[in-house]
Amino acid sequence: MIREYVRVWRARGWMKKNMPFLISWHAYVGYELDLFKSFEKPASIEEVAAARELEYDLLKQWVEVGIILKHFKRLSGEKVRTMKKWKLPKSKSNRFSSGIILKEMMELHIPSLLAYPELLRNQTKQHFDSSVHGPTVAKTSTLLEQLAYPKVEKVMKKYNVDSVLDVGCGEAGYLRKLAKKFPHKKMVGVEVNEEVANSARKIVEEHGNIEILNKDINEYQPEDRFKLVMANNLLHYIEPDERAGFFQNAAQWIKKNGALSIITPIQKPKHGKEFSSAFNSFFMTFDNLYPVPTERDLQGFAEKSGLKMMSLDPIIKEGGWYIAVFKK
Repeated sequence: MIREYVRVWRARGWMKKNMPFLISWHAYVGYELDLFKSFEKPASIEEVAAARELEYDLLKQWVEVGIILKHFKRLSGEKVRTMKKWKLPKSKSNRFSSGIILKEMMELHIPSLLAYPELLRNQTKQHFDSSVHGPTVAKTSTLLEQLAYPKVEKVMKKYNVDSVLDVGCGEAGYLRKLAKKFPHKKMVGVEVNEEVANSARKIVEEHGNIEILNKDINEYQPEDRFKLVMANNLLHYIEPDERAGFFQNAAQWIKKNGALSIITPIQKPKHGKEFSSAFNSFFMTFDNLYPVPTERDLQGFAEKSGLKMMSLDPIIKEGGWYIAVFKK
C-alpha cells in the first residue's frame, strides 16, 4: 500500500513539473499561427476558424487552454479576446518577437532531447540541416545580441577599433548596431547560409560601411586585416579538434594590438550549469554540432595562436553565456 502511495505521489510531482511546458506550448502555437493577433479584437472561435481556415475543434480546445492560462478572456456572445499582450510573444511579422525562441525550443531543442532513447538504442546521431533551421537560429541570436551588444561596444572603444570582421554574422545584428554608433568604420560580415546572408544584406542596406559575404569560413581569406574579429555563437559548429586551427586563422586576420571577441556558452561555468548541460545535451544529438568549450579550452586555443585572454565576462549568468576577449 505504501508503495502505491509513493508511486502516486511521484507521478503527481512529475505532472506539476510539466505545467510550465503547457504554458510554453500554448504560447508557441499562438506565435506560430499568429493566433494572439487574430483575437486582439473580440472574436468568436468560429469566426477565426473560418477566416483562417483552421480546424475548429482543435482551435476551440487551444482557446479553452488559453482561457485557463489567462492568455484569453471569455466575453459575452461567445467572443474571446487576447489578454496581457505584453506577456505574450508578438506577431511573427515583428522581427523583434520573443516567439522565435519558442519556435527554436519546440521545433529543434525539445524534439532532439526526446530523440535520446532512439539515438542511444540505434547508436546513431541526427544531422543538423542549416538550410532548414539556420534562419530560425539566426533570429534567436538577435535576442542574445540585445544583452551582449553593450559589451561589444566597450571592446570597440577599448581597442580603438577602426575595422570589424564578424565571422558567422547571421542577420548582421551586431554589425547593424555597431554601424549606427560607428558609421565610418569598415565592417564585413561572413555568413555561410545563403538565405540568412541575403536577409542580412537587406537589413543593412542603409549602412554603406557594411559588406556581407556569403562564404564558408573554412574557405575565407580576407584581403585586409581587421582591428576586431568577432565570432559569436559559432564554436559549437566547429569540431573540437579544429578549434585551435580556427583561433590560429583568426589571429592572422587581426591587426597588431587588435582583438578577438567570442560569445559562447561554456562548459562547467560558474553560473548557469543547468542550461549549459542542456545545451550540450542538445548539441550532442547531431553529428555536425559539437560540445561548447571550457574556460581552459579557450585559454589553450589562445596560447597556441599567440593571443592572450584578457577577459571572460558573463552575458546571461543563468544561461551560461559568456563573452571572451583576446588580444593580439
